[in-house]
Amino acid sequence: MGVPSDPRLQPTPDYGTLGPGSDLRSGQPVRPQASRGFTVIAVLAGALLALPVLKVGSLQECWDRAGQFLITLSQQTRITKSQSSARRLSSQDQSMQREAEASLEAAIAKSPDANERIAAEVGSWRGHISLTQNLSARITAALNSSDYRVRESAIDVDLAAYNVTRTPASVNSVIQQANSSNHSTRIWALWTLGLLGNRGIETDRVVETLVAHLHDSDPDVRRWAIEGLALVGTDVTIAPLLKAFHHDPSPMVRERAACSLAQSGMLRPEQRRTAIPTILAYTEDSSLDYATRAWAFHALRDITGENLPDNSNAWRDWYSHQ
Repeated sequence: MGVPSDPRLQPTPDYGTLGPGSDLRSGQPVRPQASRGFTVIAVLAGALLALPVLKVGSLQECWDRAGQFLITLSQQTRITKSQSSARRLSSQDQSMQREAEASLEAAIAKSPDANERIAAEVGSWRGHISLTQNLSARITAALNSSDYRVRESAIDVDLAAYNVTRTPASVNSVIQQANSSNHSTRIWALWTLGLLGNRGIETDRVVETLVAHLHDSDPDVRRWAIEGLALVGTDVTIAPLLKAFHHDPSPMVRERAACSLAQSGMLRPEQRRTAIPTILAYTEDSSLDYATRAWAFHALRDITGENLPDNSNAWRDWYSHQ
């Protein structure tokens, strides 16, 4: 199974730029990101290209942005990319590509029966559609939808565009690629494991693999393990996300764990609310840096819909009345 060229990969909200201690190194390719930010503004169909913003020495205000960052993948990816380009010459493939893009766009617009149409057709699209910029933008927007059926449709279309079958054999293959020496292959595999786990394919094994990668020495690998766990969205993913939010030495990983608990991925609102007591305790934890405690307050606002200040007592008082 080759690694498809995905110009987007990670279309989930961010809690803002990183301040002192950032793991991002000058000249290092920034992984693809897109954001709705705290106000949960729509991704504007993900059509805009977003520029990475990093202000060293200060924690900037969180912002709403839509889009995608291009990344360079391995030689293996470029081979797959060439094969994808050849497939797009087929008139049948072009028709299916347009159908997939239009169907996902209809789902984002909450058109009646759009998600049902995608579920019925997505199997026939696999191997015939490619991750064009247009389709990637629609997947970005769909994964940020407030409607979880639209997010599920995005996952199905993403797997089809990767030409990954929803089978245990695919999990076996992708787990092998998650242990690859090639960095781009590893992060693609961790993301794809999350997609497969969400669709009920070897979910327990997927979660076990992703949790194991939370102990990797590379913070970027740990970050993508967080993204995978967020996509899986089962109850058992909450504890490792909370642990990473508190303990991981990388600000990038802690931020992504906070977003995954509050807004990103496939955890349902009722699941996210179970994390409130622990996140509330984080706001009072003097061992955490200012930025992490600030992300905890933002997470509480996203989960609850309450617009309380960054004040632990105010949140404790609110929670005691629930």
